Amino acid sequence: MSTTTYSATGLTCGHCSNAVVEEITALAGVTEVSVDLVTDGASTVTVTADPQPSREQIAEALDEAGDYVLA
Repeated sequence: MSTTTYSATGLTCGHCSNAVVEEITALAGVTEVSVDLVTDGASTVTVTADPQPSREQIAEALDEAGDYVLA
């Protein structure tokens, strides 16, 4: 089990955070996702998984959740 932290932009509210958590949690191996929301900057997305999803998979999940991108 490993934990990786990403920066993501475009998140502005709790609904955004929930959408990101839902999409990333659906990836294989993911056991926990948390978002530290920063409405005027880069939010922190922490993913615990085994195996850890690729950066591309995380980027795709963010795109699927809304207009959010890795910073």
